Amino acid sequence: MSSVTASPPLVDQAADRLRQDLLSGVHEPGSKLKVELLRTRYGYSSSPLREALNRLTQEGLVVADQRRGFRVAPMSAEDFADITRLRLLLDLQALEESIEHGDDEWEVRSVSAFYRLQKIEARLPEGPLVLNAEWSARHKDFHMALLSATPSPRLLGLCSNLFDQAERYRRFSAKYRTERRAKSDEHQAILDATVERNKTEAVTLLTNHIVRTRESVAAIQRQRDAAEQSAS
Repeated sequence: MSSVTASPPLVDQAADRLRQDLLSGVHEPGSKLKVELLRTRYGYSSSPLREALNRLTQEGLVVADQRRGFRVAPMSAEDFADITRLRLLLDLQALEESIEHGDDEWEVRSVSAFYRLQKIEARLPEGPLVLNAEWSARHKDFHMALLSATPSPRLLGLCSNLFDQAERYRRFSAKYRTERRAKSDEHQAILDATVERNKTEAVTLLTNHIVRTRESVAAIQRQRDAAEQSAS
């Protein structure tokens, strides 16, 4: 007798589709998210869409105003610096706890996630990897696998949410980046130090990995601001 996997509730479906489009820049930062237009675009009724928007507001990807409705969360160098500051607190804590508590299954999850990420990278042509949706999903899977042995589900959930908030900025940075980052080498080094239980080295490598993106986004924002001032 074959089993049938039930589809996720409509709110979950709507939230997932909206989340992916927000992360990939389909909806511009600061733009209004009109429920009527979203109904046409996604095919859901108003009720699950409003619940999905409220959920994404809690995740920091949408902002709500009682008079103006919902808008895409704005982006700024200051906001990303704050996201990065929190990631450097929470991701590093989760990584340390995972190294302390992780078992063989955790190591297998981490190595497997890295292998899947590598397989995708090998198939992709030259260009910004983060702009590929499949790569982005596997990239998050890898980072979350490394942190998944923390005994705190809430900590892991916060790390996941901050990763998504940072994803918008990673994709923004990738659109304008002129130099290719050797992310595979960075990920390999982080993985090796982690499974070897070298806490100091793993934390240092992950810190550098997170900070490089912050510096890249800040540099690109300065260049765009300068170009806009020159054009005006």
